[in-house]
Amino acid sequence: MPTLRDIRRKIAAVKKTQQITKAMNMVAAAKLRGAQQRMENFRPYAQTFTSMLGNLASRIEPEIHPFFQRAPVVDKVGLVLMTADRGLCGSFNVNLINAAVKFAREKEATGIETLYYCVGRKGRDFFRRRKAPMPAAWVDVWNKFDFSNAVAVAREVMSAFLTGQVQEVYLIHSVFINVAIQRPKLVQLLPISAEEAEITGGPEYIFEPPLAQFLEHLLPKYINTAVYHGFLENAASEHAARMTAMDNASNNCKEMINQLTLVMNKARQAGITKELMDIVGGAEALKG
Repeated sequence: MPTLRDIRRKIAAVKKTQQITKAMNMVAAAKLRGAQQRMENFRPYAQTFTSMLGNLASRIEPEIHPFFQRAPVVDKVGLVLMTADRGLCGSFNVNLINAAVKFAREKEATGIETLYYCVGRKGRDFFRRRKAPMPAAWVDVWNKFDFSNAVAVAREVMSAFLTGQVQEVYLIHSVFINVAIQRPKLVQLLPISAEEAEITGGPEYIFEPPLAQFLEHLLPKYINTAVYHGFLENAASEHAARMTAMDNASNNCKEMINQLTLVMNKARQAGITKELMDIVGGAEALKG
């Protein structure tokens, strides 16, 4: 049985850990408020932009722009995977990486190779250890990211698509549902199709200047918007997952402290009982 000193040291260590987890929970909660506000403000714009592009894709000929054209043969696809740079956020990173692995295996079963474009240290390190093809990666972008980071990622995958390095481009990011639930989502970025936007009808748009000239400016902006939307959703999901994980860790520390306190009290009572028995035994021996 551990001594009282060992138990007290363990209780002190758990209390210090609890202080750390509480502090991390408060930091994540503060960051979540800002990230959630940005995400909720941007979500209607991104959804409307996607609906408009899907509506447009259903009404025009694909030959009008390369971003609408499907390759006759697909042997390589690009996957933009968004994960966190740090851990201590529960199963957040694991769920995203598992979604990417599942996607890659499904493509591999049909003879298609997956090229990874990783945003976040956890995803990059995972696929780097497995020597997966990774043309580009971005790390340390979550603490202070802006629209320029999304533009850099979008520019890389658009260039790969236009040069034929990949014939399709997909994006996996986490969708913020609420503080307790965040789910990975797979989005097809290129080629743009009406099916991906789930368009069943809508208004017919009139364009000025001519449509081909208009699309030269609109489509890159659409890809930038889709990637930036993924950034915002993923950031809010990461902070929510970390806040929940740290709250659970704080509760576990509290339970451990209670259990260790019981063990300490039992050990102390056992020590007191043993001392009393020694005293009584000594007194009886003196009487004899």
